[in-house]
Amino acid sequence: MGAQKFAQRVLDIDISGIRKMFEAAGSDAINLGLGQPDFDTPEHIKQAAIDAINDGFTAYTYGAGIQELREAISSKFERENDLSVSPDEVIVTSGASEALEIAIASIVGPGDEVMIANPGFVSYNALVGIMGGKVSSLPLGDDLTIRPEDVMERITSKTKAFIINSPSNPTGAVQSKSDMKAFAEIADDHDITLISDEVYEHFIYEGEHVSPARFSDNVVTVNAVSKTYSMTGWRLGYVAARREYTEQMLKVHQYVQACANSIAQKAAVAALNGPLDPVIRMRDEFRQRRDILVEGLNSLGLKCDLPKGAFYAFPQVENSTEVATKLISNGVVVVPGTAFGDGGEGYIRLSYASSQENIKKALQIMEDVL
Repeated sequence: MGAQKFAQRVLDIDISGIRKMFEAAGSDAINLGLGQPDFDTPEHIKQAAIDAINDGFTAYTYGAGIQELREAISSKFERENDLSVSPDEVIVTSGASEALEIAIASIVGPGDEVMIANPGFVSYNALVGIMGGKVSSLPLGDDLTIRPEDVMERITSKTKAFIINSPSNPTGAVQSKSDMKAFAEIADDHDITLISDEVYEHFIYEGEHVSPARFSDNVVTVNAVSKTYSMTGWRLGYVAARREYTEQMLKVHQYVQACANSIAQKAAVAALNGPLDPVIRMRDEFRQRRDILVEGLNSLGLKCDLPKGAFYAFPQVENSTEVATKLISNGVVVVPGTAFGDGGEGYIRLSYASSQENIKKALQIMEDVL
């Protein structure tokens, strides 16, 4: 018998549970499974891309991203996050997905441990596994946030990093300022890296967004224009950290990607330097949808805490997979909590990045089915 054909670290991961549910549904289903704003990209951003095409800005760019965009990101951090980040400490990536990949690839080696929320975003576990690392699961508290004491308890000699996602996918939970400061102090005290995934930072309805990089240099900040400006298909993200990190991440980026899309980079400049009015309108609409969905779920007898951020509800159910399968077969796409880790058993995730009309129709179907 010959050697195994495929790498074990790839065989050990599975297709995303979110994608499985999305692709299993019919074309006429109400999709509350995919985390994607249903708003169009604002006009001034689209026009910047059109101008870039017409100007012939279609060649490779500098690997880390065009200077104009990295300066816009630097200004954004100072203006919105109270962070001092040099343009030279920023790498523009193909979405937050690549930012996460190069961050984890630069830190994690075979046998290294990374602490990740369970349930938590599906990519984290898979990326750690691809790099040969091991996941150490962090349980969630009653409010579905990560507790600093749980991070402390799980640190071992093999721990290299931990990931914080606030607002969170799949739960919609928002970590407090005191938690973020505590996480930063843990990173410093134990000389480990905190990877902060902040792609939902502008969609907060209660509480505030606090970047832990305010308190520590051992933080890698991941973000994107994807959710904030309804630009998911533009595939434009970025990662920021002190130069000792970005020097290593840039090596990986240059070999797997070379550079982010040139046209999307010009569009991102317009997004970051432009008004936040379209973002605020989206946030206000998401808040209304959240209230309709959560009130409806609770009226059906499903316990669902009010999510403080992002655009996901995470109600409790009897059996995650059974309920999700039953709803999909009746035309409502949801994701079982187990897609986000075994700690998600007993929950389903619903995205309210869909119209109020669709949410109300989905609730009616859920009442008939459940």
